[in-house]
Amino acid sequence: MRPKNYRGLIFLPILTLCLCATPSLAQDRQGYPLRPVRFIIPFPPGGGTDLVGRLIGQKFAERLGQTFVIDNRPGAAGTLGSGIAAKAAADGYTIVLSTASFAISASFYRSLPYDPIKDFDAVGLVASQPAVLVAHPSVPVTSVKELIALAKAHPDKLNYASGGAGGINHLAAEMLKSMTGIRIVHIPYKGLGPALTALLAGEVQLMVATLGSSLPLIRSGKLRALALGAAKRSSSAPELATLAESGVPGYEVDNWYGILVPRGTPQGIIGVLNKQIASALGEQEIRERFAALGFEPATSTPRQFADYLKSEIAKWARAMKNAGVSQE
Repeated sequence: MRPKNYRGLIFLPILTLCLCATPSLAQDRQGYPLRPVRFIIPFPPGGGTDLVGRLIGQKFAERLGQTFVIDNRPGAAGTLGSGIAAKAAADGYTIVLSTASFAISASFYRSLPYDPIKDFDAVGLVASQPAVLVAHPSVPVTSVKELIALAKAHPDKLNYASGGAGGINHLAAEMLKSMTGIRIVHIPYKGLGPALTALLAGEVQLMVATLGSSLPLIRSGKLRALALGAAKRSSSAPELATLAESGVPGYEVDNWYGILVPRGTPQGIIGVLNKQIASALGEQEIRERFAALGFEPATSTPRQFADYLKSEIAKWARAMKNAGVSQE
């Protein structure tokens, strides 16, 4: 479950986050940034994480007068890029865009090249994107209740795609299985793109995808949406009910995006970056771009994001245990 104040994180008024840095924080930043900043995106170019990072990086550059160099470092559900960031100098010149996969990896992998809590400082949330349960049109169901009934009548006959073991769409489907008692077979692919392609071709029947990647396919009739995974309906598709509304109370999966820096980064620099996130999300251009891509703006203080991150790590650890998912 999200922390009780999560909705406050997303809808926290932008103006409260745009307060100027205190004198002590200003001393801490020392004119930052004085040179280009490396912005690690731990996923391939062209995906949702990359799009969010590039939009925010562009606004950082415009507002702070320095280049934010996008450095795509995909691999192992984001752990490769996160590991590079963890080992960078804590001077504000390396930042990394984390996602819900960061919290999942904390429990999914037996060994990580970093400590997800001790090796990073939180800067702030940037966006969230609801998960959506989609089916190939050939599957004879139009609702979550019908899917559960079909899966229980034919255990292990239905299958679902993921972008690879340990990713959010894999664990989101396993959470659905454990909460409903259904048995459907996992078919992993090498990335979300190939997984969606397989679903469109009818090679697999189901998938827990992100709303942004699947909404055009839903609207065109190429995929059938059964329910959203988020706690509330999305402004991008208000007609879609949530899984909690559809007979799976307590189900809640969002793919969130937030910025981390190496542990020990000066608080003044963290404050500058947090302020710029809030300022960027206050722009109509960014909000419209996010809406078109199926993202919801999400703002937070560094402390709120740090607390939320801890709660997400604990949530996915419980989900893995309940679903019987073994570590890699």
